[in-house]
Amino acid sequence: MSRPPLAKEKIVDAYAALLCDEGERAATIEATAARAGVSKGGLLYHFASKEALAQGVIEGLMQAQAQDLERMGSAAEGASRYFVRTSTVIGSDLDRFFLAVLRLAQAGHETSIEALDAVHSGWLDLIRAEVQDKYVAETIMLIGEGLYYQTSMPGPWSQGTFAKDLEHLLDQVERLKNGS
Repeated sequence: MSRPPLAKEKIVDAYAALLCDEGERAATIEATAARAGVSKGGLLYHFASKEALAQGVIEGLMQAQAQDLERMGSAAEGASRYFVRTSTVIGSDLDRFFLAVLRLAQAGHETSIEALDAVHSGWLDLIRAEVQDKYVAETIMLIGEGLYYQTSMPGPWSQGTFAKDLEHLLDQVERLKNGS
């Protein structure tokens, strides 16, 4: 049996959800407390400011990405195929925190911009270590990023066009890696 989420985790999850669903301006301390089911005082006990809430979401992203990098680095299929294949995974903790931090970055939050840079660099570094050719590694990264963008968009065309024939796309990634 899993334990119920702690108040601090519930608050971070609520803030991330508000960022994803309604944007940075709607993710107020009051709205976050209401969504988390805690009092404003309870929220402020754990997070003294919106900046502290933002840092909690960034930490969530960095933890989720650290786990992803570990899986990516040890994937039998290789880092490149793993990255492209998992770019179709929507709704995971990594996806949710990534989108929440992206919303903060879009509002000009400098620490979020830096966190996103670190996340992308981590993925690209593992792809580069496998591929060696800088431009091929960047192309593979862009394939994954484009696939993520398409998969995360609403509608059947966006969600199904590329992901439904993922093996063919992964074969193209393999060709790029091998220079053929």
